[in-house]
Amino acid sequence: MFTLSENLNTAVSADLIKDTLSTSIIVLDKKFTIMQMNAAAENLFGQSRERVINKPFSAMLNKELKQHDLQFAIDFVAKNNKAHVIRSCDLHNKQERLTTVDCIANPIFKQNEYIGIVLELYQTDHQIKVAREDQLLSQQEATQKLVRGMAHEIKNPLGGVRGAAQLLESELQDEELKEYTAIIIAEADRLKNLVDRMLGARKPNANQAINIHEVLERVRHLINADIPENVKLTFDYDPSIPTFSADLDNLIQIVLNIVVNALRAVGDNGNILFKTRVMRNHIINNKQHKLSLRLEIKDDGEGVPDEIRDKLFFPMISGSIDGTGLGLSIAQSLAQRQNGVIEFESEPGATCFVLALPIDNV
Repeated sequence: MFTLSENLNTAVSADLIKDTLSTSIIVLDKKFTIMQMNAAAENLFGQSRERVINKPFSAMLNKELKQHDLQFAIDFVAKNNKAHVIRSCDLHNKQERLTTVDCIANPIFKQNEYIGIVLELYQTDHQIKVAREDQLLSQQEATQKLVRGMAHEIKNPLGGVRGAAQLLESELQDEELKEYTAIIIAEADRLKNLVDRMLGARKPNANQAINIHEVLERVRHLINADIPENVKLTFDYDPSIPTFSADLDNLIQIVLNIVVNALRAVGDNGNILFKTRVMRNHIINNKQHKLSLRLEIKDDGEGVPDEIRDKLFFPMISGSIDGTGLGLSIAQSLAQRQNGVIEFESEPGATCFVLALPIDNV
């Protein structure tokens, strides 16, 4: 934890910058130098305190993108020594993530002398995010109920068909006719396996200490032989992410399913980025977690078609001709078994799937 300069330290209550706050708090001195920030601000701007303390506030923003709204706010406070409020400000951070915030900029006084500024930033898109997560949870629960009902109705007749085909095969003398019963048995098995895949894993999680980057390297080796020559994989890892408790096979399957989807999207020529970051005091599935993992898998393929965006995590929904439509549905189900969630943003040339996963359970 960094301390404020002597004046700011006496003027600002310690409660203001507690890391338990979900509101992003940033304290600036008279020269707009960052003197303090809380964990919520680290998440919002994608910057650690170690990197930005004692640096200009402009270092927090991507200078190539829009920043004049926040700059206007602090300029106004410095000039007029009065509070200023900005509504629905589009904020781009260094990681080029767009967030909509309301900002309240207040002057700090000590013995009637202006000594700095406190910025309070409220993510107004938080409610949208919560609603989207609730929708994903509801969709997944409804889908699982539907699939379980279908599985019962399909697997029982399939078992009868397979059994009858086996009995028929044992009575046949003609080897050519046995080829037909073999086809019936094989197709019955294929349909049973398809239903089982739709149901996803049903065994309890076998949790163990996990290093997420070892998981990603495992996935890299699994797909290495299938990557076209002109498809490039790049990796941007956050080494500060600690080990956490999770089911190794489930995590590998989640990442693999998303990456296979990305490979289909880019085809024979494109780029796929693996990116990891740690988040503090982040809310996942309506529960706040002290530490969370943010795993991004980005591709520059054609993007998710508009007509399937709202149904992308449903079984049998696919944006590619050769896709089964099960990969993302299974990945979402497995993520929720780990108390996580998968979300995505997509436009032509830029699709990003994000796995948010609690890692404060070790």
